[in-house]
Amino acid sequence: MTKSKIEKLNSPQFVLTQESSLAILRSLGYGLLILSLFDWVAMFIPSNFFNPAWEFQTIGAIVERVPVPLIGLALVFYGELHSRNRWEFPILKLLSWLTLLLGALFLLMIPLGVSNTIRLNKENVAQINNISTQQISRAEQLHQKLSQATPEQLDNLLKSRGGSLYGKKPEEVKNELLSQVSKAKAQIKDQAETTQSLRGLNLIKTSTKWILGALVSAFLFFGLWKGTDWARF
Repeated sequence: MTKSKIEKLNSPQFVLTQESSLAILRSLGYGLLILSLFDWVAMFIPSNFFNPAWEFQTIGAIVERVPVPLIGLALVFYGELHSRNRWEFPILKLLSWLTLLLGALFLLMIPLGVSNTIRLNKENVAQINNISTQQISRAEQLHQKLSQATPEQLDNLLKSRGGSLYGKKPEEVKNELLSQVSKAKAQIKDQAETTQSLRGLNLIKTSTKWILGALVSAFLFFGLWKGTDWARF
């Protein structure tokens, strides 16, 4: 580095510009933290703790929004103690300890997220099974009704659905309808299994994404806590 460049870096004008840049960055950091606080408070109003769906979605929302407070903290801590106002020192100390608390909270989100994933998967399976059971039960009732139907009852049943025997043999029509009902029962079972598989896969994918995000966020917060020991003295 040449002598002229060194003199330029040490000039009062450069120092003032640097301090002005620090003030802008830190103000932006404080602003991001305040906005994050508003966002996090809104997520918990209204609260529905012990509801696995609400807890799962809230964890996901927190993890999805974590870059903003991380960037805000990094901007606030930037420059360490250089050009600080006196009122900032207790705030910096509080924020430093807050990073430790947030790191611990994000670690606690991991087992909670796993637990809620298991509970939601069980609820999804039970819901799908309940719906498919009801549909199969109705199909079986129709199958029984068709099996016991007389030609006149069969014709009335078809007319109620907008059809008619139209001179066809009742037994042939009955066998055809019974075959359709049997196929419908098989389709209901296949559809239930497919729906369970897709919902389970999507749930696992989303859960894995948010759990890994919580883990990475925890390490980043712990890193901020370790790197800001200067703020806690």
